[in-house]
Amino acid sequence: MPTLSLDQLFTDAAQKNASDLHLVTGRQVFIRLYGELKPITEEALTSEDIQKLIYDILKPEVRAQLEKARELDTSHQINNGTRFRINVFYEKNNLALSARVIPTQIPAPEEINLPEVVQNLTLLDYGLVLFTGPTGSGKSTSIASLLEMINLQKSVNIITLEDPIEFLIESKKSLVQQRQLGSDMLSFVEGLKHVLRQDPNVIMVGEMRDLETIAATITLAETGHLVFATLHTNNAAETVDRIVDVFPPHQQNQIRSQLSSSLRAVISQRLLPLRRGGLRAVHEILINNSAVANLIRENKIAQIKSVIQTSANQGMISLERSIKQILQQGLISSEVAGHYFTELNDD
Repeated sequence: MPTLSLDQLFTDAAQKNASDLHLVTGRQVFIRLYGELKPITEEALTSEDIQKLIYDILKPEVRAQLEKARELDTSHQINNGTRFRINVFYEKNNLALSARVIPTQIPAPEEINLPEVVQNLTLLDYGLVLFTGPTGSGKSTSIASLLEMINLQKSVNIITLEDPIEFLIESKKSLVQQRQLGSDMLSFVEGLKHVLRQDPNVIMVGEMRDLETIAATITLAETGHLVFATLHTNNAAETVDRIVDVFPPHQQNQIRSQLSSSLRAVISQRLLPLRRGGLRAVHEILINNSAVANLIRENKIAQIKSVIQTSANQGMISLERSIKQILQQGLISSEVAGHYFTELNDD
């Protein structure tokens, strides 16, 4: 392969409006463009090519950490200010890399089609707001957009716990402090344990990964803080089930009670390819009203879907309805809609 640097490949990916870049031994450099993988080099990469590309941007101590742990999550910024969320891993004993392009500008809610009911969550003083969906569905972008809304409108202390830091949020009306796993804190649990001593108003938890993180996040939402967090779940009902099921049976009634009072909303996202090119976010929106809270407490989670379908006047909407709306507007093809309807029915 001609001599290239990872920064050059990242620059090329950003200029092409790619969302991701992939390096795998024996294949060309691939980017994901509007949902589809496309090669951007002619020659395949060797294991040595990839190791050099990756090692050139890592400090020696980070290389040693990678070789020991066999995985690495980090971020990298190129000269034009574009940032990348990077995962380095081993595949068939060869190094490989996946990088997500992080836009330099935090998009306004209107630019990423966040409904007004979701924007209004920034007016809350406390409670838990969850964004869910598969990897690459825009969860981090949506949360960053809402945090920037708060940053522009309120004088509060915003603390984020991330792995790694994605969007850089400059303090404006608010004070914004962003902490990265590994360099600024040893674990999400440790970060959450000490965050109360940092006088926060708004907290963002990059991902609720385990019982301890979930328990600490719910407690923070109960104690007068507005908490945004993400989960890799497909819909609102599955999200509630996933949280409760993490806990041992003897704690589940207590968690349901806590969640029924602290949860404010669950927003499940997908990104669908548009006819004209580009992607469009669609959402399932659950707002925790008295009916939803009762269902959570009484462990009647399966009925949440019915509440969403009958509560459009409160801003709730199902993913199916969101997809039908943009299909009727001619923004997506019937083939795309059919694919996602099948996926939702399989969930």
